[in-house]
Amino acid sequence: MSRRLVNITLDNLDDLPRRCRRCVFWELDPVSRDRAVESGAPELEKEAWISSTLLEWGSCGKIVYVDDVPAGFVLYAPPLYVPRSVAFPTSPVSADAVLLMTAHILPEFSGGGLGRMLVQGVAKDLTRRAVKAIEAFGDLKGEDGGCMVPADYLLSVGFKTVRPHHRYPRLRLELKSALSWREDVEVALERLLGSMTPEGALRPV
Repeated sequence: MSRRLVNITLDNLDDLPRRCRRCVFWELDPVSRDRAVESGAPELEKEAWISSTLLEWGSCGKIVYVDDVPAGFVLYAPPLYVPRSVAFPTSPVSADAVLLMTAHILPEFSGGGLGRMLVQGVAKDLTRRAVKAIEAFGDLKGEDGGCMVPADYLLSVGFKTVRPHHRYPRLRLELKSALSWREDVEVALERLLGSMTPEGALRPV
């Protein structure tokens, strides 16, 4: 069984699960997202976001393949490139942090260490860019059908609340070193990816 990890590009964007390919929850502000959904072409907005982020900032996602079959992915970017990040009551994300937007492993590939492989790729990428921290908006309710990261998972693996809220706290994990960050976040995403159902991984559009 061969595994390989590649950067998300316009050439392989269609390898994301169809619902994820069309999801622009993070990539657009709420008003623009609704407009894109009503127009019936949110996938075009997703493509435009990937293109501009790649050109201006660089790699913003990873896809893991098992025997050439896409098995999972992760998306991340500085808050400047994530319009939805300013729409929360606990915004804004710190200027020195990269935002963990979303991550998903297809259920048939869960439990095989792919989450660990994705995070190792992200860690290598971010440490090369001298990123100081990673932040995420947690969801204290964790409702099905959403694309928010459950706050309890983040708290249990080392994230600290920097802006409390009854529903959407903002949490932060300091990247003290490549090694410690990699270990902490591997554990975090392994737990997260192993617990999220396909229906709850991303918000439907």
